Amino acid sequence: MRPISATFVALYALLPALHILARQIPVIDGVIGGVPRDTESVIVETSVSPAATTPGKLRVIENSGVCETTPGVYQASGYGDLTSSESIWFWFFAARQNSATAPLAIWLNGGPGSSSMLGLFQENGPCRISNDSETVSLNPNSWNNVANVLYIDQPVGVGFSHGTTSVGTSQEAASDVWKFLQIFFADTRFSKFQKNDFAIWTESYGGHYGPTFAAYFLQQNAGIANGTVSGVPINLKVLGVGDGLTDPLSQYPGYISYAASNPYHALVSSSTLTTANNSFFKSGGCRDQIQSCYNTGATSTCSAAQSFCNNNILSPLVGPYDVYYVLARDPDPYPPDLSTYLGSSSLKTTIGAESDWEETSNAVYNNFAKTGDWMTNSRPDLETVINAGVRTVVYDGDADYILNFNGVEAMVSSILGLHTAEHD
Repeated sequence: MRPISATFVALYALLPALHILARQIPVIDGVIGGVPRDTESVIVETSVSPAATTPGKLRVIENSGVCETTPGVYQASGYGDLTSSESIWFWFFAARQNSATAPLAIWLNGGPGSSSMLGLFQENGPCRISNDSETVSLNPNSWNNVANVLYIDQPVGVGFSHGTTSVGTSQEAASDVWKFLQIFFADTRFSKFQKNDFAIWTESYGGHYGPTFAAYFLQQNAGIANGTVSGVPINLKVLGVGDGLTDPLSQYPGYISYAASNPYHALVSSSTLTTANNSFFKSGGCRDQIQSCYNTGATSTCSAAQSFCNNNILSPLVGPYDVYYVLARDPDPYPPDLSTYLGSSSLKTTIGAESDWEETSNAVYNNFAKTGDWMTNSRPDLETVINAGVRTVVYDGDADYILNFNGVEAMVSSILGLHTAEHD
């Protein structure tokens, strides 16, 4: 076991007032992160003929000229067909420099159910959506300056991905992304990246996705090494989680403390704070319900905990402010909406997209709400990844309420024996 202190770096309050987190947590019946009244699994069948798919292979449009316009930089977009009725959308951008040896990073937005096109066009991709929501401009600070970056709409049903939307847990999502990556690495256009350093970068619900995916990849690698699993090992070196929900039990008190006191202003009245505090600590309240979820793993218990805690704590404590940027009031027009740009028929034809794009899939979100995956504890997976020697970065902004640094600091502090490098 490698010492935790050698492999873990936590960055708190990274770039104060940084306003980039894409909007990705649904509001259900007026409740942020709420649970639908009807929590039956939502199954949406593919709108594309199975005859058009190639199970176990990629379907690719190369060098479309969209977004990345730097001369000589390769890009590819398309689908990895898991089955004849499950197709995962991806968009790959080669590094602008030294792509043959540069790391390969995947980017995953959260939700659950949110498209990684948010990260591509609103955050760290080769181009940024303009304020008119109809055009894009080249991003000189794109992550593909130094890395090959692969944006993935997952699970099936998210963004441009299409097919049977049956995934309802982070573990199930990890399995599908592993299958997609096996298809990706088997393709002759991308097999050259098999041995490059590999990184998982994610945010928001990625506090579950990142640790769960990374731990699963390590497990699969071990299976390949001992002959029980067939496939290409993934050379996982880095896990990065921004503004992530990982351990609700340690993070939810952060909503109360952040709403009361943060670097900018209180968010709600003292009476609202008192009510939320009581809802968390009372017998049978939010704290007890999350603990019951941890203890039993029962989907009904975990789903009920999500409903109670988000109705009584997360949602009311933001007040009139933008949950992603408390310096602005809700609704906040920034970042610009992507629907017009990504809804263009000509654009979809050019990049090979086969379905209508939506920012967040209600069907996928509802499936996760049914299982209560939101309230499960991903910290053990995070500890597994750290102890395996994977360099791990956890970062947060100081103006973000929805997954604030108070909660993230508490989560990190709950990892026993952890020594962090903090950068304010």
